[in-house]
Amino acid sequence: MVAPSKLTHGRVPGRDFRLELSVIDGGRVRVEVHDSRGDEPPGEPRYGLAIVDALSDRWGSSQGPVPRKSVWAELGR
Repeated sequence: MVAPSKLTHGRVPGRDFRLELSVIDGGRVRVEVHDSRGDEPPGEPRYGLAIVDALSDRWGSSQGPVPRKSVWAELGR
């Protein structure tokens, strides 16, 4: 596995996020977005996640230490 790249953009107090891109398993790309909003991670695709669901091979989300959550998607060969 290749070490993930980390990008930070749009610093607004209480709304920071981090984007990680990594290459995994035979050239698949994994995109992870971690944010500091206190809402629940999505269970069903809605809003922009409907596009993620349509374009990715699989995606998911998880709750981190409060108030953090993460959403990831894998695209591949």
